[in-house]
Amino acid sequence: MDVFTWVDGEVPRDLPIKQVYGILFTRDGRILLRKESGHFSFAGGKPEAFDDGILGTLRRECIEEINTTLTDEIQVVGYQLVNEGNGVPPYAQLRMVAIIDNIGQKKPDPDGGKIYDRLLTSPTKAITLLNWGDVGKKQILNALKIAQNNFGIKEFSDKEEYV
Repeated sequence: MDVFTWVDGEVPRDLPIKQVYGILFTRDGRILLRKESGHFSFAGGKPEAFDDGILGTLRRECIEEINTTLTDEIQVVGYQLVNEGNGVPPYAQLRMVAIIDNIGQKKPDPDGGKIYDRLLTSPTKAITLLNWGDVGKKQILNALKIAQNNFGIKEFSDKEEYV
């Protein structure tokens, strides 16, 4: 059985990163969630050899999955330490906070052709929609602190809309 442990901060150099996801904020303090088959998540995915590091992975995945570009305001929130318990060495699922530059028209993800719905919502509502318990709540609250303290987001709109 997989065991997930949330860890604040940077991933140790010797721990492989197998997934990179973004907690993406608008300038009015809303979070952009990806919706697939009735479930909400963050945009992101697997690092590829051709990516320019983890920032490149996050930028590529945001364009591919939700046609959204990011500013240069990107910072690590933390990671989920994953231990599958089946002999596979532990690895990290990285979470980063970023500011949205532009949300383009919905288009098919080149990896499978799916077109995802995208919802802009408040951080509080994002916690509820993700339904990830205390781990999800901690990720959002940590990202919220970074957005406030490092990216200058001071107001948080309650306006919810599909884009």
